[in-house]
Amino acid sequence: MKIIEIKNLKKTYEDNSIAVHAVNGVDLSIGEGEFTAIVGPSGSGKTTLMNIIGGLDEATEGSVIIDGINTLELSTRKLTDFRMYNIGFVFQAYNLIPVLTAKENVEFIMQLQGIKKAQREERATELLRAVGLGELMDRKPSKLSGGQQQRVAVARALASKPKFVLADEPTANLDSKSTENLLGIMEQLNEEEKITFIFSTHDQRVVKKARRVITLEDGKIISDKRKNSNNTD
Repeated sequence: MKIIEIKNLKKTYEDNSIAVHAVNGVDLSIGEGEFTAIVGPSGSGKTTLMNIIGGLDEATEGSVIIDGINTLELSTRKLTDFRMYNIGFVFQAYNLIPVLTAKENVEFIMQLQGIKKAQREERATELLRAVGLGELMDRKPSKLSGGQQQRVAVARALASKPKFVLADEPTANLDSKSTENLLGIMEQLNEEEKITFIFSTHDQRVVKKARRVITLEDGKIISDKRKNSNNTD
């Protein structure tokens, strides 16, 4: 089942009076349970594409349909609510709240959703145990390693039970062991719980794990390959 349907997506901005086509006519669909990497050189448009899918940036033209809703037509307030209930984010810089513990960081989005304390504490504990941080949930980010902070970020991304998770360069600041552990956790969550992951990455370790690799160049998809299959979208 398709959860994301993108049609003729364009993002154009001006740089010294010159039109720059960051995303240039992208058509793309993502199905439930996919483990997909979007790759390409710097300036290829992959981060812009991810930001538009996630409702963090506006498009110039086209549509992004998620679960039957064109998110580009939503008001700012409705888009904020839509993101909160439907999309999980994992950022390169972790973006954890420094004054909160790991558990409180995971709980935070559920608190915004109005979920009762007992229920959000139970889910936060469950998620942190799932990512191997059950014994560290009361530590603040400054007392965690980079790999541990990114695992908190993954748990936080899953807290709202999103339709999919967008991970923008999630391994960029991690060493090889931390990267291997993080990707293993994401793979397990994908396979066992059918959580959809979409990565924007330069990291070949992520590309190797992905089951679908979409290559962007100059804002256009130039390749869309599924592993163990000859089919492309």
